This record gives sequence, C-alpha cells and structure tokens, in this order.
Amino acid sequence: MNLEKYSHLAFFNGLDIHAIQFLEPFFAPQTWVAGTTVFEQGDYAEHLYLVVNGEVAIRYKPEDGAIMTITRVQPGGIFGWSAAMGNPTYTSSAVCTLDSEILRIRGNELRSLCDKHPELGTVILNRLAGVIAERKQSKQQGQLKTILANGMGKASKN
Repeated sequence: MNLEKYSHLAFFNGLDIHAIQFLEPFFAPQTWVAGTTVFEQGDYAEHLYLVVNGEVAIRYKPEDGAIMTITRVQPGGIFGWSAAMGNPTYTSSAVCTLDSEILRIRGNELRSLCDKHPELGTVILNRLAGVIAERKQSKQQGQLKTILANGMGKASKN
C-alpha cells in the first residue's frame, strides 16, 4: 500500500512524508459495499477507521429509545475512536451508506505509536480530540431532538 496517496486526508495533514511512510505499515485499506455493518454498538473496539471515499453512518441506540443516526462520516473523516482511546467496546454502530474505501489501524498499535513517538502522537491526539468533541456534541443534540420529538408526539395525542 502507498499511504502517500492518502496524504490529502485531514488525518494526515501536517505530517511530513517521513511520518506518513512511518505510519504506512500500520494502516490497512478496506472496501465495503453500501449496507455493510463495520461494527455494532457493544462490539469489541479494535480499529480506528478513516473514510477515503464513500460514507459511513454512525448510529446510536439508547437503552430507552430507537436507533438514531448521530452523524454521517464523509471522506476525510474518522470513526471508531473508542479503539484509539482504549475503550473496551464501541459506543455506537457504524454502517456504510455508500460503497466505501476505508483505512483502518488497530487502536492498540496507534496508542503504542503515540507513546513511543510523542511528537507524532500529539498531532494524532489533536485530531482525535476534535472528532470526539464534535461527535459528543452531535450525539447530545440528537438525543435532545429525540426526547423533544417523543414528548411533543405524546403531548399532541393528549
């Protein structure tokens, strides 16, 4: 695999060619057809994923409600950050909504790289922090919308 052809992705922005070449053996390309479930909520969190082409819907199922689409990850976006953070399981499901080309890296390998190479680790952690903050905000807004919609639906029936 030639990771240099993926250097346009936001995840790799700011990394020089040597850093990208260093990361190359850790990333594996994957292609999935629309409708493929990449992982389910509650599955063992093993990989972090980068969308090259296509789209992946991140879906969350609260204990007391219906499945909600939290976000749609577009080319350049990342998902599966539970693996990168060392969480034991994924907190949401990921489903390809379009045929998709994706890069994946094992979360434990990424964490090890960050520990052994602090400068590179700082760049990677900054990218992950941005995604986590965005996803948390989107998830909370989605939950609030569902609660409001359910409440409004009940109120209109009374």
